[in-house]
Order: sequence, then C-alpha cells, then structure tokens
Amino acid sequence: MIKLGDFEISRVEEIVLDQETSLLTHWNEDILRQNQNWMVPNFYNTDRKVFLSVIQTWVLKTPEKTIIIDTSGGNDKDRPLSARFHMLSLPFLERLKAVGVEPEEVDMVILTHLHVDHVGWNTKLENGKWVPTFPNAEYIVSATELEARDPKRGAASRPPAAWNTYLDSVQPIVDAGKMRIIEGNQTLMPGIKLVPIPGHAPGQMGVLVESGGKQAFFIADVMHNPVQIYYPDWNSKYCENQDLARETRANVLKYAAEHGTLLFPGHFGYPHCGYARRSGDGYVFEPSRISP
Repeated sequence: MIKLGDFEISRVEEIVLDQETSLLTHWNEDILRQNQNWMVPNFYNTDRKVFLSVIQTWVLKTPEKTIIIDTSGGNDKDRPLSARFHMLSLPFLERLKAVGVEPEEVDMVILTHLHVDHVGWNTKLENGKWVPTFPNAEYIVSATELEARDPKRGAASRPPAAWNTYLDSVQPIVDAGKMRIIEGNQTLMPGIKLVPIPGHAPGQMGVLVESGGKQAFFIADVMHNPVQIYYPDWNSKYCENQDLARETRANVLKYAAEHGTLLFPGHFGYPHCGYARRSGDGYVFEPSRISP
C-alpha cells in the first residue's frame, strides 16, 4: 500500500503473462544488452525471451470513497480473439478482499478504456446472467470510448467475436443504469481529476491524483513496459492511433518529469510504479521504493 497524502493506493494482481517482444516493433538484442541490468528479471525474462505483462487493478481509497481503476480480464469470459483471457478462473475477488475491499463497498469504478484486459471484472456470471460485480458502484467511462466499442456504433464494422467484451462486460453495466458517461477531462472530486490520454485507445483517460503536495498519475496503457520511457517514440502494436499515442506519451513523460509525479501504468512488473526522470535530452525510469 502507498500513502499519498490523504489517499491510499493498493494493487490487486489478476495474472502475469508472457508478452512476445513483437509488442514493441523496434525491440532487438542490442537494446536488451543496453538495458538488461535494470529490465531483468522484473520486466523481461531472458529464458523465455519475453516481456512480462502484469494484468492488475488499482484501488484508490479517499477518506470517503473506495475507487477501483480498471477491472482486469475477468472470469468465465468467452474470448475467441484473446486466448490469454479466454474462460479464466482466477481468485481475483479473494485478492481484492485481501487488500480490505468487499465488492459491495466499492463506490466508483473508473474505466480508463474498454480493452479486454481492463473491463472484465465489471461483471460476474450469476445464474447464467452477467451482473455488476460492484453492485453499489458508479462506473465511469468516456463517451468517446463507449461509442468506439458499441457494436451498434463505432464497432459495427468489426467481426462479431470482437463484440464479446462489450456485450458481457460493458452493456450489462449500461443496462443496469450504473454507467456514468463523461467527456473525460473533468475533476471527479477534490484531488481526483480525469485527463484525456488518447492514442492507445480513442477515449483513453488517465486519473491524476493530488494530495499532501504529492501527485500520482494512473496512465493505463500509455506505456506497456518501462523501456518506453527510454524510447518514448516506441508504440505497442495495440495502439490504435500510432501518431497520437506517441504525442500522448511525450506529453505524459514531460508532465511527470516536471512535477515529480509517481506514474502508475497498467501493466508494469514489480514494483509496478515509478518516476520518469530527466536525463540529458531524454528520460530514465526510477522504480518506486515503496510498492503496493
């Protein structure tokens, strides 16, 4: 757990996956040799020659609210196009309880974007029906992102198998009247602001938290691996708008370095968060000394 002024930040891990190095198209053995001393073993596995990708959920507690940021892959989900997330059966809710959170106690779920590995625990299967996992929570999503994933709107041209994530993990929240659709650039409550960080996904938004003179920035998939701090022009193959993703990453790194902001990306290995520090004309990664 990390204390940030009046806020507490915890982490719930769902699964650690091998990520093929094709994730970053510019990766090569020379880059590995130059960075191996800090990338191994937490961010790169030399035996299997893969990046490590942590699927995780962040828990943010304010004095009044319990907030979840993204909900990982989920159990029992039919994912024909994403084998790594197909029909999982993992003790995620038990791990959530281990950090002191019962599903009924969650007040808000912030969905940075609606990719398969960020929305799965929005719902759970109950008597053959998908129901909200966090029954008393308000789910927050950007209007741009919701439109892009809706099979009746932005996703209409995609194959039906691609609609599953929306149909089992997003539509039930809309149907239950628990989805709050926003622009993604407003203050949610004192100390918590939503910031547009598009590129990886059209409506992706970050969560900027400030308390006690300190800042934390939950940046979702602006970066998948900390090597991108050293090579900020590198996109992942999953970035939907490659040029905009680079622009967003540059802006996030510049802001974080100037303000000493602790970054919480979606998928970094241990210690899962850290700082982007200026080094000459670029940046270096400084892992957090305290990990959730």
